[in-house]
Order: sequence, then C-alpha cells, then structure tokens
Amino acid sequence: MHVLSAASSGSSQIMTITLQEFSGSSVPAAGIRRLAVPLSQLQSTYARLLRSGVRILGVSNGLSSTAAVKPEPSPAARPARKAPAKPAHGDVPVNLYKPKAPFVGKVISNGSLLKEGAIGRVNHVTMDLSGGDLRYVEGQSIGIIPDGLADNGKPHKIRLYSIASTRHGDNLAGHTVSLCVRQLQYEKDGELVNGVCSTFLCDVPPGAPVRITGPVGKEMLLPDDEDANVIMLATGTGIAPMRAYLRRMFDPGERAKNPHYAFRGKAWLFMGVPTTPNLLYEEEFQSYLSAYPDNFRYTKAISREQKNGEGGRMYIQHRVAEHADEIFDLIKLDATHLYMCGLRGMEPGIDEAMATAAADRGLEWKTLRPQLKKAGRWHVETY
Repeated sequence: MHVLSAASSGSSQIMTITLQEFSGSSVPAAGIRRLAVPLSQLQSTYARLLRSGVRILGVSNGLSSTAAVKPEPSPAARPARKAPAKPAHGDVPVNLYKPKAPFVGKVISNGSLLKEGAIGRVNHVTMDLSGGDLRYVEGQSIGIIPDGLADNGKPHKIRLYSIASTRHGDNLAGHTVSLCVRQLQYEKDGELVNGVCSTFLCDVPPGAPVRITGPVGKEMLLPDDEDANVIMLATGTGIAPMRAYLRRMFDPGERAKNPHYAFRGKAWLFMGVPTTPNLLYEEEFQSYLSAYPDNFRYTKAISREQKNGEGGRMYIQHRVAEHADEIFDLIKLDATHLYMCGLRGMEPGIDEAMATAAADRGLEWKTLRPQLKKAGRWHVETY
C-alpha cells in the first residue's frame, strides 16, 4: 500500500485521495474525482477504495489536487479483474425444523408497534427458543403454523415471516426470535376477512405455544465486510430484516457481542409508511442516528403526509429518484449492497425509479440489475 506518511500530527488534518473508476468494475467508469478525508481515516479509506476496484492516482496533503504518492498501476497493467463471487453461505443454518416436526416455542411478549392514530395493526412478537436447536442469522425467515384446522380439516399450512431480531435475540441471550407482524385484513363478498396466521400471531398471548419451522433463506443475508455500504428499501413490515441488520450494526449490546464484526460502512434506510404513527422501531433508529451520524442515514416516505415533486403522494420510489446521484455513486462500488423488502407492489415503482436514474447516466437498469444480482449485491424479498 503506497500511502504517504503524514508529517503533521493531529487527526484534523485533511488529506486528498485522487481516484479514477475504470471499466473493469461492474459499472462503467465515471472519470477522475478527488475525495477529501481526515488524516485519521486515511488508512481505512484507502484500503476500502482499493477493495472497491477503483484506480488510486495519488494522495496529497490538504485539498490540493497534486498527487503526492506513486500512482497505482494502470488497469491495462493489471491482471483481468473478475467480478466478485457471490458468497456461498454454506455455514448458514437452514431447515433445522420441518413442518412435520416443528419446534414448539413459547411466546414471551406480544405488543403493538404503532402509535396512536396509525392505520391497521402491527405487533412485535418475541418467542422463546430454549430447549431446542433453532438457530438463525440476520436476513432469514421462520415458518409459523397457526393453531386450528383449515377448511379442509387439515392443519394450516406454514406462513413465512422475516425475522426482526439478530441471532442473539432482543435480550442478547441467544435463545429468542422476534417477528414484526401486520394483521392481514381484506373484504370478500362484502365481509371483512382476517388473515389466519397474522391474526393468530397478533392475538397469541404470552406463555402460549407456537409451532415454528425453519429457518430458511440465504437471499437477504448481510455481507461479512465491515466496510460494506448497505442500502435498504423497506415498506411496512418489510422493515423486519432491516431492523435486524441495524441492530447488528449499531446496537451497543450487539456490538459488544460481536467482537469480530464492527460495522464501519454506510447504512442507508429508505422507509415507506402511510402515516407517521405507522413508523416502526422509530426510537431505535433515532438512537442509531444520534450515536453513528457518519454511518447511518434514514430517509422516510410518508405517503399520506408528504408530497412528491409532482404534488402527489410521496412513496419510496420518489425518495429513491430524489437521491439517485448518491445511490448510483454507491452502486459503482463493489462493497455496496442493496436490499428490498415489503409488499410485492413496491417492486415496479422501485424498478421504474432505478431505470430512469440509470438511463440518465447512460446505463440500462435491466442489464445492471442482473449483474448486481449475480454478484450477490441485489437482494429482494417481497410478498
């Protein structure tokens, strides 16, 4: 690493890294640019940029544009750079408990996540996993078999729910799992129908048994890279895996539990809800903003209270369009991952916003998205 040793002391000194992105990356080049960083962050920033695949032209004192170190070899002099391999995640637990032999957990707590004036019903349900071997990691789901029988007289089929807790559980003791559950309600033949499993979970009291299967899923797992950039797009209870990610990154107890994982990258949450009282886990997220303002960013789309640029309701895709420049600057870096979770209806709007933003930069989203997916950087779980 050809980093210049600083002559001056004091972490307030500013250094300039001159860099150039090149076509070997998963996104076309964007020319030469300069990045000003405090001296105290020079080593970590330099290492992160090297991993991202950019060409570092030099490092200089202050805000000068003159390179002060020997430049990196040109792309032509380097071996052909392969796209990063998608992680195999072979050590992730899957299907430890199956529908014919589920684990029977016990409800510890069950309470509303909504504030007064919210629309609908959303609960945080925590269950005890003691006495079994039901292990999971952030980004996975578990299956729930509701009590009772279906109309055909057979047991209800399992319903999958994204896990809202870290592997250590909300109590950090390692033997609980939490879900974020919205009660499904719809009209049929003029009558209000309640979803079977969501109503069961919203109503189940502390102490009651719950049949659990899984865990399942490797699509939504976090990267191991502590310097990764994580962009999260969530609507409603799609916040569940994002809440688990953010707890792992920023919760004080979690950080103490994870000596080999100290997140230093950028986490950016886009959250879509109909009203302010429908914001979920708001107190937790605000505490992370206060403690880690340089690492966590939180952008809200509150559809019934905010207006988009055209005067209509503000949805998450409008926020994505507003911040397209910053999002695509991050996408150029191989260390950036994007996660989307929520109702399937959010996908077309996000795709349209990304396609428009990509086209403005001479890119095709329909080509770029599969590339990101293949590299394990585009993660989607909708329902």
